[in-house]
Amino acid sequence: MDYKKIIQDIDNKAYYPVYFLYGDESFFIDRITKKIETTVLSESEKEFNQQILYGRDVDVPSLVNHAKRYPMMANHMVLIVREAQNIKAIETLQSYIEHPQESTLLVINYKYKTIDKRKTFYKVLQKKAVVFESSKLRDYAVPGWILQYVNEHGYKVSERNSVLLAGHLGNDLSKIANELSKVFISFPAGTEITADIIEANIGISKDFNIFELQDALGKKDIFKANTIISYFAANIKENPFPMIIGFLYAFYSKLFRLHFIKSNDNKLLAATMGVPPFFVKEYQSAAR
Repeated sequence: MDYKKIIQDIDNKAYYPVYFLYGDESFFIDRITKKIETTVLSESEKEFNQQILYGRDVDVPSLVNHAKRYPMMANHMVLIVREAQNIKAIETLQSYIEHPQESTLLVINYKYKTIDKRKTFYKVLQKKAVVFESSKLRDYAVPGWILQYVNEHGYKVSERNSVLLAGHLGNDLSKIANELSKVFISFPAGTEITADIIEANIGISKDFNIFELQDALGKKDIFKANTIISYFAANIKENPFPMIIGFLYAFYSKLFRLHFIKSNDNKLLAATMGVPPFFVKEYQSAAR
């Protein structure tokens, strides 16, 4: 299942006995787990019917014993296993997954690892459980995710400012969400997250950032480029040299690639360079 379908099913009270959530991106795993943790049971039901275990502290037999408990004065029992990647011989959970306790929601957080899809254990999971692989977004996909995330929370942000956020915060979605939460707390829904708001609340300068430097270099604006470089030199902690060089290497690599693409199709150009389509014109200008 994909993330939206899982969340939609939970909202519709369509629950499953086993949720196996794995992969490198913790954000989606945490969100699905939080959704189950906060919505399946009422506050009064949670005391006897919701339990959180940790992979370092539990083995498969004891996990199965917990999962086979019947709920008390509730329709379901919720059993959340955090750090399940630390459970030894987790494949021996297969027999339980084949015949799970229908009233239990067993939520397994198997973070920062993958599982062998060739093995029987994975095939059984696919047949009997909700399996969700949470992969890291590629860098070029992060601005689009930011646009969607901000919109879902009732706010607005321009494509350029979403790229500004992605460039400085990277592809750690949890980090991005935490930084954006500062804005959500400080401003009412419907607010557009401008460069000034980003600078004041997240600390990314709207005038002195890597994208403004790239723009200045692309336009051969010597004064602006040197002004930004001087700012970076005076604020090395916020603008570490290796990061700046990495961004510039990526920028010029894209320009170099652009010279050899014999096409005027913006979508093709954007996909080949790995940039959002709305940046293609700027790259074309810089390439000239």
